[in-house]
Amino acid sequence: MTKDMKASSIKFHKGTAKRLFDYIFEYKLQLAVVIVCIILSALASALSSLFTKTLIDDYIEPLLIETVPDFSGLFRAILMMAAIYAIGIVATFLYNRIMVVIAQGVLKKIRDRMFSHMQTLPIKYFDTHTHGDIMSHYTNDTDTLRQMIAQNIPQMFSSIVTIVAVLASMLVLSVWLTIFVVACVLIMLQITKKITGKSGYYFVRQQNSLGDVNGYIEEMIHGQKVIKVFCHEEKAKEGFDKKNGQLRHDATEANRFANILGPIMNNLGYVLYVLLAVVGGALALSGLPNVSLTGIGTVTLGMIASFLQLSRSFVMPISQISQQFSSIIMAMAGAERIFALIDEESETDDGYVTLVNAVYKDGELQESKERTGLWAWKHPHGDGTTTFTELKGEVRFFDVDFGYEENKLVLHNITLYAEQGQKIAFVGATGAGKTTITNLINRFYDLADGKIRYDGININKIKKADLRRSLGIVLQDVNLFTGTVLDNIRYGRLDATDEECIAAAKLANADGFIQMLPEGYNTMLEGDGSGLSQGQRQLISIARAAVADPPVMILDEATSSIDTRTEAIVQRGMDALMHGRTVFVIAHRLSTVQNSDVIMVLELGRIIERGSHQQLIEKKGKYYQLYTGAFELE
Repeated sequence: MTKDMKASSIKFHKGTAKRLFDYIFEYKLQLAVVIVCIILSALASALSSLFTKTLIDDYIEPLLIETVPDFSGLFRAILMMAAIYAIGIVATFLYNRIMVVIAQGVLKKIRDRMFSHMQTLPIKYFDTHTHGDIMSHYTNDTDTLRQMIAQNIPQMFSSIVTIVAVLASMLVLSVWLTIFVVACVLIMLQITKKITGKSGYYFVRQQNSLGDVNGYIEEMIHGQKVIKVFCHEEKAKEGFDKKNGQLRHDATEANRFANILGPIMNNLGYVLYVLLAVVGGALALSGLPNVSLTGIGTVTLGMIASFLQLSRSFVMPISQISQQFSSIIMAMAGAERIFALIDEESETDDGYVTLVNAVYKDGELQESKERTGLWAWKHPHGDGTTTFTELKGEVRFFDVDFGYEENKLVLHNITLYAEQGQKIAFVGATGAGKTTITNLINRFYDLADGKIRYDGININKIKKADLRRSLGIVLQDVNLFTGTVLDNIRYGRLDATDEECIAAAKLANADGFIQMLPEGYNTMLEGDGSGLSQGQRQLISIARAAVADPPVMILDEATSSIDTRTEAIVQRGMDALMHGRTVFVIAHRLSTVQNSDVIMVLELGRIIERGSHQQLIEKKGKYYQLYTGAFELE
């Protein structure tokens, strides 16, 4: 292992530990009780070892030379030792119990913080990170923190307190023997340092490899149908075997040294025990004076027995501290990943124009607290005044350029105008930029150049939540959530009544199949609606958009998963849904866009043709080729 690898094994961002302890220190009262209990437990351990000397020298040895031994004093001494041990046991139980409560409280707050922050992240973050790796932050990474907070931290603190208490107790018994023990322990610590340094690098890599494996598993689960259709099982197993092999390698290397640390320290402790017995015996036989904090005396059998017990109490916590390092390094690696997610830059929103319910009073547009069916944009001005603009649904692009990556544009000089109530269709080959245009209307991404105006307002000035509330979207990929059918439809507008949700389902022609489900609208959907056909899932998605009742609709291949017969039924519902609204339609089936007011043909991120169906047919350009080709295919 290189020096760089060793350095990276223990090198974390400076603020990681501080941020973690900020969460822990929110439980100040509980921590104070834990500290008191740890000190009591450590003192009980040290006092019980010291009491061994008194027990042997003052009670057991005198009884050996008495003709009629009186065991009452010995019995009282044993009771006192039992009381000391009981205090230690109760204190240990209490601090371990409290630390579990603190650990779970901290993890809840961290998970809450992660999830809340995740809701503020831009779509780009989820496009560039696997879902399994993100999930790993909530499971594996937080679990390493649980172990560290509930076990490693209190054990380390307890070990440190025990070392101090035992060291003081040893000095009370014998300075010479204490110096001998400390010298041996320093040698043991050098061995520990080398072993922990070698394992730390791989503990960090282990957490990253675990996230990679989780991401791959999530991807394979999501794509099981595709894997089976294309007989890709063996290739999928090969890919998993490679990633799992890397995880095995990192975990093996990490734990190889961590697991031998305990046995090495224990055996060195036994060697020290034997050496200490030999040195102590030699001191007693030589008659050398015993120097201690209490004065100068002789080496007694009780003192040697007590010191041997203290030496075990001294080495054991040092061994425990050494073993905790590996778990702490792994937990810190998990904390780094968690805080990296929390530190991801939130989606920026500099908008100040908001969407409000409105009503006309005396010919003037005013804000209303009630739902009126009329929407307006509320503009606050610097002079304290407020103006309102009726939401009509006019969307205009001015020379828009955009690229998902810097210096790699996918849209070039897009200019278009959608008037209130118009149906605008985008057609073109896959990758032409159709969905990208609708993503820009939603401000999922920001422009590289140009402007988009919504009712004459630059969309950068509109708060994103209000902008998106004014838009209804039906996507090609439907996402249904665990809950009833009614809950999934109400996702479009949380304050919608049951009657409004059912009316929306009827509008989308979804009512028929919903009524045939086991419990109708109260049927529970699980696993993204796996019990429904793709078409049924899409109909629920359309009903969800309908209940939101937005002034602008975006239909991204909304009927692509529905058969031709069902499409005709759905299209009637869609036409009712689109009535009076500005609608952007993306479709590969040109039959669904013939009645559009304007059809725009895109190619390689540019609008190459625009006009009505009839106008484009007469031009006999790209649209004409697509249209006639479609009919030939049919």
